[in-house]
Amino acid sequence: MYIGIKDIIDILLVSTILFGAYQLLRRSGASNLFWGILAFVLAWMFVSYVFDLELTSALFERFVSVGAIALVIIFQTEIRSFFYGIGARFNMERIRHHWSRTRTNETTQKLIDSIVLACSHMASSKTGALIVITNQQGLSEYADTGEIIDAAISVRIIENIFFKNTPLHDGAMIISAGRIHSTACILPVSKRQDLPKSYGLRHRAALGLTEKTDALAIVISEETGKISVAQGNKIKTVTINELEHNYLAPVFGITKPNDSKQLNVNR
Repeated sequence: MYIGIKDIIDILLVSTILFGAYQLLRRSGASNLFWGILAFVLAWMFVSYVFDLELTSALFERFVSVGAIALVIIFQTEIRSFFYGIGARFNMERIRHHWSRTRTNETTQKLIDSIVLACSHMASSKTGALIVITNQQGLSEYADTGEIIDAAISVRIIENIFFKNTPLHDGAMIISAGRIHSTACILPVSKRQDLPKSYGLRHRAALGLTEKTDALAIVISEETGKISVAQGNKIKTVTINELEHNYLAPVFGITKPNDSKQLNVNR
């Protein structure tokens, strides 16, 4: 049996599609469903092409046609987010390119300092907060659930928004293209069962967003005052300096931050 270039390309395409489907279902907390579907498809192939059972094969085909429609209905949100992310990636790349040309590292560092200083103040006062920073993938579908404010990034604005008695403190703040785009945004909640019990709704919302997008999410716990960062389907507690140099600097395009720089976090 000869395997040509077309066969290799065919195998690679099928493998890519299967991996993408697995990633999509895993982010939705339904990875077991993927293995069930895969087992069903393999059984169908054996019945149709190996054993050549016409009646059973026709029955399987009926299930496949109906099941495909059912899966689209069940996972319409995840599928929409997947294709939205593909299109938004190109738009965000142009925005980030324009961002890098029009803003110097010094200006960008001031924005980072404002976020870090606000996070430090809110951590000290145990003010709960959830701040999301867009990366390459756009977050319009989540930003539209909140209040669009399009404000400059500053310590006072961030602290005032998350002050407990303000109407916009509940929900997430989304920062895009160097500005506070919207606040009080609703984010998807992670369904993972292996998270510590100390993680509240903000932590689960931060992780839920990063399971679906490439955004960076910063969480400040109102119980402990600890700062956590969610990115790439992972969440961890960080220090102020780690937040600045390891997370914010790369997202804002500063690839080589000055490690010796210590931000004054005192009021």
